[in-house]
Amino acid sequence: MDSEVSLSVVVPVYNSEDSLPLLLERLEPVLTARSRTFEVVLVNDGSRDRSWDVICQLTRRYPWVRGISLMRNYGQHNALLCGIRAARNEVIVTLDDDLQNPPEEIPKLLDKLAEGYDVVYGAPQQERHGLWRDLASRVTKIALQSAVGAQTARQASAFRAFRTEVRGGFTNFQGPFVSIDVLLTWGASHFTAVRVQHDARRLGTSQYNLRKLIRHAFNMMTGFSVLPLQIASMIGFVFTVFGFLVLVFVIGSYLIRGGSVPGFPFLASLIAMFSGVQMFALGIIGEYLARMHFRMMDRPGYAIRQQTVAVERAAPRLVAGMHA
Repeated sequence: MDSEVSLSVVVPVYNSEDSLPLLLERLEPVLTARSRTFEVVLVNDGSRDRSWDVICQLTRRYPWVRGISLMRNYGQHNALLCGIRAARNEVIVTLDDDLQNPPEEIPKLLDKLAEGYDVVYGAPQQERHGLWRDLASRVTKIALQSAVGAQTARQASAFRAFRTEVRGGFTNFQGPFVSIDVLLTWGASHFTAVRVQHDARRLGTSQYNLRKLIRHAFNMMTGFSVLPLQIASMIGFVFTVFGFLVLVFVIGSYLIRGGSVPGFPFLASLIAMFSGVQMFALGIIGEYLARMHFRMMDRPGYAIRQQTVAVERAAPRLVAGMHA
């Protein structure tokens, strides 16, 4: 990719006071070598440690760093949406704050993006989260594929690069349930992925546990896909056929044997099965109604508490002139 292309790196931050200084130290030579115009947007997602104080210190140390602090913890994708909307340059790169996505791998994404793609994912050569986290990650990617209908969804990750104009597809998006990967499909069609190094976490502990990943997967399916409704309809159809076959069995027994099918357990089992299916279907419909309810309330995906002074500079771009 042309070295003149300007870059914006967006990093959602949550309880990462120890890793942020090292992340910026490793980002600086990579961005300096790649472009003369770049910025790093650090979005503090309601951290409970000193992450915001560290961000403020980093903005004073690096003139190309900008900080945004949210009112509370909204979630990784909501924080990313905030940072993406605040980005000022031509290409946006997103990565986590835990150094598991090596900044030195950014050029691989940019080189692939230069081939004409809209979005490039950094697919890890080998994930290093642990058994349950890796399993939940795979489930999330399957859910994403059901939502976007693209095979590349299986290689999606938090390490991604895309052209800034892609965000035009979700400029007016409002709602508390956010999936950046789904939103990217609203504004782009050319996706791909490249294999990148994925390091083990060395500082702190992961805040993205199994429960949160499963909840995110469920939110993707019910917030951006009709797959759960289709599954509920299919299960309802299967049990309708099953009920019809039971009816045929009962009538056949009456005609052949001359009596009804005996047994209260048989009848109770049928009632329990059909009641369970009905409750399952109602639960799925209830999830969709809840999301409609929240969207009608116009509940925002995030609210900004404060921003660093660097955000208010008059220049449209932050130029790292001291590195030229």
